[in-house]
Amino acid sequence: MARNRRRFDPYRQPGLFDTIPGEPAVASDASELPPVSGGEVPSEFPPPQLSESPLGELAQPNAVSRLRFISFGSGSSGNCAYIGDDHSGFLIDAGVDSAHVAGELRRQGISMEKVKGILLTHDHGDHTRYAYSLLRNNRHMALYATPRAFNGMLRRHSVSRRIRDYHHPVYKEIAFHIDNFTITPFEVMHDGTDNAGFFISTGDGACRFVIVTDLGVISERAHYYMSQATELVLESNYDAAMLRDGHYPEYLKARIAAENGHLDNADAARWLRENYTPQLRHVFLCHLSYDNNTPEIALASARQALLDAGAASVGDGSMSLASRQAPVQLVALPRFDPSPMFIIRY
Repeated sequence: MARNRRRFDPYRQPGLFDTIPGEPAVASDASELPPVSGGEVPSEFPPPQLSESPLGELAQPNAVSRLRFISFGSGSSGNCAYIGDDHSGFLIDAGVDSAHVAGELRRQGISMEKVKGILLTHDHGDHTRYAYSLLRNNRHMALYATPRAFNGMLRRHSVSRRIRDYHHPVYKEIAFHIDNFTITPFEVMHDGTDNAGFFISTGDGACRFVIVTDLGVISERAHYYMSQATELVLESNYDAAMLRDGHYPEYLKARIAAENGHLDNADAARWLRENYTPQLRHVFLCHLSYDNNTPEIALASARQALLDAGAASVGDGSMSLASRQAPVQLVALPRFDPSPMFIIRY
């Protein structure tokens, strides 16, 4: 079982398979802001030194009052989500068919013209498979990825080299802007190339949305950003007993359970139990395994952890009166289907 660790070298680890056997396949720019407050940065990790960004200069962000979030799929068969406000938004990863993404956004009343780009967490195929088709069909969009993650995608996969025309390099611990959003990439512990989580805040900092998908353990830097979240997308990939007793070959079980593999339900719940505060309003469990987990098991583990941590009640993310009255909402994102559109007001 994975445990929290503080030391990690992301460049010396083997890679997981991009897909899991047995799972069905699924047919701007920067100006600098001070780091978001919310906790002391350990002395060995000083605050980011924000220098002039290669992406140019934008007007200062404006506060927004509503955030829209939708997941188009979350799991080894494909990952992609949308975050936006009334003005614009962006995608997190591009592992779901581009036509499906565009169609679902259109059904929700969001034009692709409002989608400014794709934030790439890492170079595995279930996060990158449709990146070029999305960019080619929407030439106004940009691909935001660290240089090493971008080159890893080109090395691992058969991707048109024309995708370079869309690449805007970003760097960990250095904030950049997409319209009203300030985004800071940070290190997470997975076996892709230069894996990143994202700390996404609104212009006034009232909403702090953190994405941590595909990580074996919660490192010190991931914890630093997660502990400031008002909305958190957190991996809860597998149940340890189901993985141990399941049909996967032993080497694949070991890779999944490794420190640079995937996060199990118990570790995700442990972090929530130890770190929940009333500022955390939404928890979205992501990347649930098809063979080694169920939404019911993952939700039960996380719900009990939130209650143990002092939450008066836990909502299910629905619009029911009982759910809306809960101080924190807990949702398991669907593996293969789009989630509802979540409207987050603040």
